[in-house]
Amino acid sequence: MKAFGKILGLVLLGLLLIIVAAGFALTHFFDPNDYKDEIRQIARDKAHLELTLNGDIGWSLFPWLGLELHDASIATLIKPNEPYADLQMLGLSVRVLPLLRREVQMSDVRVEGLNLRLNRDKAGHGNWEDIGKLPPSPGAPGTATAPAAGEPTPPAAVEVEKPPQPIRLDIDSLTVNNARVEYNDEQTGKNFSAESIQLSTGAVHDSTNIPLKLTAFLSANQPALRVRTELNGELRIARALQRYQFEDMKLSGEVTGDPLQGKTMTFSAQGQILLDKAANVAEWTGIKISANQLRALGELKVNDLDKTPQISGGLSIAQFDLAKFVDSIGQTLPVMAEGSLSKVELVSRLAGTPTSLALDNINLKVDDSSFSGRIAVDDFAKQSLRATLKADTFNVDRYLAPKSADANSAAQARQAEVASTEADAMAGAGSTPLPNAPTKGAWSTERLIPVERLSKLDVNADLTFGQLTLNKLPIQNAVLKASGQGGLLTLEDLRGDLYGGNFAAKGTLDVRQTSPVLNMQTRINKVPVEKILESQGKNPPIKGQITLNSTLTANGNSQKALIDSLNGNTAFAINNGVLLNANIEQQLCKGIATLNRKTLSGEPRGKDTPFQELNGNLTFHNGVASNPDLKVRIPGMTVNGNGDVDLRVLGMDYRVGIIVEGDTSAMPDPACQVGDKFVGIEWPLRCRGPLELGAKACRLDNERMGQVAAKFATDKLSEKIDEKLGNKVSPELKNALKGLFKR
Repeated sequence: MKAFGKILGLVLLGLLLIIVAAGFALTHFFDPNDYKDEIRQIARDKAHLELTLNGDIGWSLFPWLGLELHDASIATLIKPNEPYADLQMLGLSVRVLPLLRREVQMSDVRVEGLNLRLNRDKAGHGNWEDIGKLPPSPGAPGTATAPAAGEPTPPAAVEVEKPPQPIRLDIDSLTVNNARVEYNDEQTGKNFSAESIQLSTGAVHDSTNIPLKLTAFLSANQPALRVRTELNGELRIARALQRYQFEDMKLSGEVTGDPLQGKTMTFSAQGQILLDKAANVAEWTGIKISANQLRALGELKVNDLDKTPQISGGLSIAQFDLAKFVDSIGQTLPVMAEGSLSKVELVSRLAGTPTSLALDNINLKVDDSSFSGRIAVDDFAKQSLRATLKADTFNVDRYLAPKSADANSAAQARQAEVASTEADAMAGAGSTPLPNAPTKGAWSTERLIPVERLSKLDVNADLTFGQLTLNKLPIQNAVLKASGQGGLLTLEDLRGDLYGGNFAAKGTLDVRQTSPVLNMQTRINKVPVEKILESQGKNPPIKGQITLNSTLTANGNSQKALIDSLNGNTAFAINNGVLLNANIEQQLCKGIATLNRKTLSGEPRGKDTPFQELNGNLTFHNGVASNPDLKVRIPGMTVNGNGDVDLRVLGMDYRVGIIVEGDTSAMPDPACQVGDKFVGIEWPLRCRGPLELGAKACRLDNERMGQVAAKFATDKLSEKIDEKLGNKVSPELKNALKGLFKR
């Protein structure tokens, strides 16, 4: 037995020596470069590829099947002169014996200078779509021909394939140097490329961690953009379980290009990535993202990968200066107050699909304001925005652009006109001339409504605020419900509490037409009118609680156009008010003193005129409001007015009548005593000038005062007729004489 074993061992040793010798002889005496034409033909016949081998082929046989290709390119048979890939060198070695067990055991795999070109032509056809296809040629082998008429169709052969067993993968390392991938779309003119690709891995084994490092420069031309990237981590592949993990993933880099206006954004992303194809689940946990000043944490999970993917997760953005961040990436925010958007942070849950995204359970802080609720985009393509938010306090004015130069110029011109008029318009003595009607336009012609943006808007908003500051008005418990779609924006509800009163409004804005059309219905209840005017930086001419109901329409795309086309109706009332810096008593006394033919001996002690009620109705026609029924109730008298308010220049022109209603108490000035003979007489005033002056623009109406004096003289003459004639003549004759003097 020992001899047999020794002999068998010698035989096996001899066979091994023969195999080694044969391999040595084969690799040294057989040159694959002599068979390039045959190799190219095999590539054509078996893989339907056009293989070009410009460089040498190096190889080894045992125990490694080694191969090196130099200066090679690959094209499709349809376009053999247009290679879609070429490389400078490919080197790999495979153990021979494990191949028999369907195991691929490879040494280091090296790829140098790979250049991959993907092109979509003007017809939308990609060059990669022709890989493995034969060029069309009628009558060529493999071309399908229809069976002749009357011939039975041969039954289709059914071949049942056994599922292939998975090949075990075992590579010592993979290295790719100086690779390039380019994609060009002739339809759109867009070009994308990845250059200077460097890839290196550790040992590649199934179900074990594979260290990986990848660097590349990415670029695009529309818009011009360039990105430097570096990716590190450990890749784990479990093919039998269809489970792929990227652990300790770290992606970092820099972005430059036209969108950033010459500035640079540095970015990084970290986390653990899992793809489980068997469960149709993907996860990204332990997310850490940074982009310049922005820092964020989160997690994402995607279910139903085989159907419509469903996204869920959470996001937390640490407090950062949004204004500086936007500037650092070359973007510009609208002009705002100093320090706006300097403190922004967000915590929210995420939910979405490939076409939608929702932020739920929002906790958003913007400067001094806190928001909670939900924001969602129901359809990215339609930009369908849905928002349900609740805020403690929010100052809208802080984020609005300041008035334009056009608006400021108009305002300054008007202020100058009002100031020059007001200097001579004080009604204290009542001796100054009637102010002139204003002529300067009060409104800007600057474009006001972003029609193009609003016409594409698809929005539904439900917002509530503990306190909302809008146009310097401190609105409490504010509610805003609005929607917009297809160019029609609807204000369903805007209401709140203001200075102890409240207001509500609703309306529509239609931007589907050439000129935007506005419809508004407004209700104001017991709001101090002087507070509203003071908040706008104006000196109020009146105090009191205003109640107002209006229905108005207008069209245009500037303040001036909207005011010039304003039409509708308004009913208003101001209760328990005061006409400031307007002593109606003094004006009345001057008229009484004139009729008494006396001179006032002193100035009145008060400078304001209190009233119980001020009400009326306004009818708007192209920016001018007609007010035929102004009525003011003052203790002891009634004031009636009839005039116009020209909103185009913020001017007024009123004829006012004051009726003494029986207040016969002695006045401080003897020349202004009111007796029974003055009761029921309407004392005329004329109010003309800038609307801001209010009652300060009122003067005694000398034209109508003559009519009052004539009536007063006639009544006095009638008294004398009665006194002189007594019962000496008949009543008919006395009435005839009185009527004669009244004509």
